[in-house]
Amino acid sequence: MANKQISSLQINTMKEEEEMLLKVAEAEAEHHQRGGSATTSALLGLVLLVISGAMVLKSISWSRDGAVNSSDPVLVDLTLVTNATEKGAVCLDGSPPAYHFLKGFDSGSDNWLVYLEGGGWCRDVASCNSRKYTSLGSSNRMERQVPFTGILSNLPSINPDFFNWNKVAIRYCDGASFSGDVEETNQNGTTLYFRGERIWKAVMEELFLKGLATAKMALLTGCSAGGLAAYIHCDDFKALLPNTETVKCMADGGFFLDVKDISGKSYMHDFYSDVIHLQDVGKKFPNCISQMDATKCFFPEEIIKSISTPVFILNSAYDSWQVQNVLAPSSCDPSNSWASCKLDIKKCNSNQMKVLEGFRAALLDNIIDVKQKKDWGIFIDSCFVHCQSLGNILWHWPNYQRINNKTIAESVGDWYFDRREVKVVDCSYPCNPTCVSDGS
Repeated sequence: MANKQISSLQINTMKEEEEMLLKVAEAEAEHHQRGGSATTSALLGLVLLVISGAMVLKSISWSRDGAVNSSDPVLVDLTLVTNATEKGAVCLDGSPPAYHFLKGFDSGSDNWLVYLEGGGWCRDVASCNSRKYTSLGSSNRMERQVPFTGILSNLPSINPDFFNWNKVAIRYCDGASFSGDVEETNQNGTTLYFRGERIWKAVMEELFLKGLATAKMALLTGCSAGGLAAYIHCDDFKALLPNTETVKCMADGGFFLDVKDISGKSYMHDFYSDVIHLQDVGKKFPNCISQMDATKCFFPEEIIKSISTPVFILNSAYDSWQVQNVLAPSSCDPSNSWASCKLDIKKCNSNQMKVLEGFRAALLDNIIDVKQKKDWGIFIDSCFVHCQSLGNILWHWPNYQRINNKTIAESVGDWYFDRREVKVVDCSYPCNPTCVSDGS
């Protein structure tokens, strides 16, 4: 198995964000203690949800796991979006948004893959203000180069179907899955820019000038919060490319569930409710919010009902991030009875496994109608992992992460190019011997 390497710049960024996590937690606890609305332990748990996803994603997204034949992944420079500030399309701190662009070549020179970075969300002024001092809220804090691995790799041995495409990784710095849009910047005395929707539009406009406008084939994808954004913007992406031969979307680890946590409360629903109201995300779903609570409209189970563009759903039935932060967040487990289980599924007892099986059943129930959509794709494995398209080992590696002896890369490629219908659901844990957790 390949050894993982992380650049010194990446290590510094991760340390920075670990320190910021503590600061956010302290700020949140102090803020709510003044209001007397919740206990400190519960609040710390809420704050962990804001940033922990970011930490998981940063360690997965831009880690330099080795490529086939010991070839290092290409390092791609950061590009700031031109004239974004004038358009009001800015990160939480007011800095311009950014992306990494790797030009395609040979037969892929007219094809485009656009990837939306993930990294959790911020739910209130305190957490968003702290977030703006990290790479998830400011382009000033972003790495100047990142390695392109997995679905972004330019190596055919790692990325057989998309290796020579034009590839773009759009950095995430708005805190609401590229979907908020608030004109007011004074948030209770704190300056914050909630402009995810404008960032999306500004980046698309710039990519058009680089050749996206004349793309022959295009794929929008993303991981975690970026996977959610891929669902949200899928039809927008298709509408931008009316003359493109094939336009599809793939969401990796972005199917977040609106389920009860282990304490019987609706932890994730409440969290999303705060995000939606803070950044006025509801107006992104006008038809949905006319029929139900706006918070429900932010969950993929509702979003997919109105998507007309073909989508590939890539998810683990035992998504490790959701188990840790949606199903069993620390604030809902004061006795720490889930502490071992949620970090290592092999340590779950029989009762905990029943809960996880219920979680799996909820996911499968939410996508049951997708099985009837011929042009959609599904790859639901039973591996304890979150985000599987950026790691070389998880994306396409001999003997790892397979269903029916097909890697994720092969399955996505077969679906995208209509080589076969791909709707595969793995058997229940621990039946799949090819699973590797988080690429380790």
